[in-house]
Amino acid sequence: MAFNEASEGIAEMSGADILAADAAATTASVDEAIMQSIAEAMREAARTTPEPAAEMGKPTNAAGPRALETISRMVYTGSYVLAYGVVYSAVFVAQSLPQDNPVMHGLRDGGKAAVDEFGER
Repeated sequence: MAFNEASEGIAEMSGADILAADAAATTASVDEAIMQSIAEAMREAARTTPEPAAEMGKPTNAAGPRALETISRMVYTGSYVLAYGVVYSAVFVAQSLPQDNPVMHGLRDGGKAAVDEFGER
C-alpha cells in the first residue's frame, strides 16, 4: 500500500518538481562529501605538522633585546629632541630680547646664582 501511495504522489508531481527535488538531494550529498573531504584534510594536516612549524608561534629570546634596544633608542631620541628644542628656544628668546634692561639683568644674575648653587653640591 505504501508503494501505491508513493507512486501516486510522484505521478502528481510535474517534471520540473522531480528535477528540483533530485537536484536538491544531489547538492546536499555533494556538499556533505566536500565537507567530509575538508575535515579529513585538516585532521591529516594537524597530524603531520613538522616540529619547527609547530614552534612558530613561540616567542624567541632574540626578540626581547631587540625590542628593548628599539625602545631605548626611541626614548633617547625623544629626550634629545625635547631638550634641544627647549634649550634652543630659550636661547633664541633670550638673544632676541634687549640685553641692557632689568629683566635680562635679573635672568643673568638668577642663572649665575643657580650655577653657583649647583656647583657647591
